[in-house]
Amino acid sequence: MEFLAELDRHGPNSVQPALSLSEARAYCERLATSHYENFSVLTWLIPQQVRPHFATIYAFCRWSDDLGDEVGDRQRSRELLGWWRNELRRMYAGEASHPILVALADTVQVYQIPIDPFEALISAFLQDQDLVDYQTFDQLLDYCRRSADPVGHLVLYLCNSYSPRNAQLSDRTCTGLQLANFWQDVARDHVIGRVYLPYEDRQRFGLDDQKLRDKQFGTEYRDLLRFEVERARDFLIEGRELLTHLKGRFRLTIDLFNRGGLAILDAIERADFDTLSRRPTVSKVKKVGLMFEAILGIPTSPVRSRTVPAENGR
Repeated sequence: MEFLAELDRHGPNSVQPALSLSEARAYCERLATSHYENFSVLTWLIPQQVRPHFATIYAFCRWSDDLGDEVGDRQRSRELLGWWRNELRRMYAGEASHPILVALADTVQVYQIPIDPFEALISAFLQDQDLVDYQTFDQLLDYCRRSADPVGHLVLYLCNSYSPRNAQLSDRTCTGLQLANFWQDVARDHVIGRVYLPYEDRQRFGLDDQKLRDKQFGTEYRDLLRFEVERARDFLIEGRELLTHLKGRFRLTIDLFNRGGLAILDAIERADFDTLSRRPTVSKVKKVGLMFEAILGIPTSPVRSRTVPAENGR
C-alpha cells in the first residue's frame, strides 16, 4: 500500500465511515502481507486463529513507523503521531474509528493488552523526529526499550505467555535484533540523517564524523563494528532462554526471530564488518535453513569474532 494515499484516506481528515470488524481485519491483513518484511510476520508457524491478531499488531506498528518516516516533514510527523496517540486513547475509551484501531480494539479485549506498549512505540517514533545522533549506548538502549521491546511484549500477550520474567527475556531478543538492524543499516540510516552508532563509541575507536560521512571503511570502523556486533550478539544469546518458557508454534516463531538476528550479525562478520559500502543480508535460502533449524531444534552456532575488545560494556 502507498502510505501517503492511505493517510489521505484514513488520516485525521478522513471522511470514510468506520469499517466493520471483518473489514478492518481484512485491511490489516492486506497491509501485513504486502510489506517486504513479512518473512516472519504471517508465516505458517502462527496458529490460524491468532493470525488476524498478529496482522493487526503488525498494522499498528507499520502505521506508527510510517507516520514517523514516510511523511517527509518532521513537524508534520510530530502532529500526526500526536493524532495517532489520541486515536489510540480514544480506542481504549471505546471510540475506535480508524480501520487498524477497530481491529485492534478486538485484539486488546481478547488478550487483555494494556495501552503501555502501544504508547511506548509512539513515543519512540516521536523521538525520531528530534534525536538523530545518539551520544551514549545507554541512550540508545533507552530508545530500544521503547521502539523494539514493546513489540516483544505484544507478541507475548498474543501467545498468552506474558510475565515479568518472559518480558525481560523478550527484551534481550528485541533489543539485540534492533541493534543488529542498526549495524546492518549504518550507511542507509546516515543517508536519512540518523546515526545510531553512539558518539562515545565512535570516539573510543577513533572514528571521526568525516570518515563516517564519506563512508571511509578502515580499521577504526571495523573495530567499532566488531565491538557493537558482539554486544548485539550477547543480547540475542541471552534472550534465547525465553524459548524454554514457550511451547509449540509460538516457540518456533520466537526462535526464528532470534535466529534471524544472529544470522544478520553473522552476515556482517562475514563481510569483515564493512556495512558502509554494502548492506550484508540474509539470503532466502538461509532464511529457509533457519526455519528448519528452529523446527529441528538445532543449537545456534553463531560466528564469533576472533578479536574482540576486552571491554564489552552494555
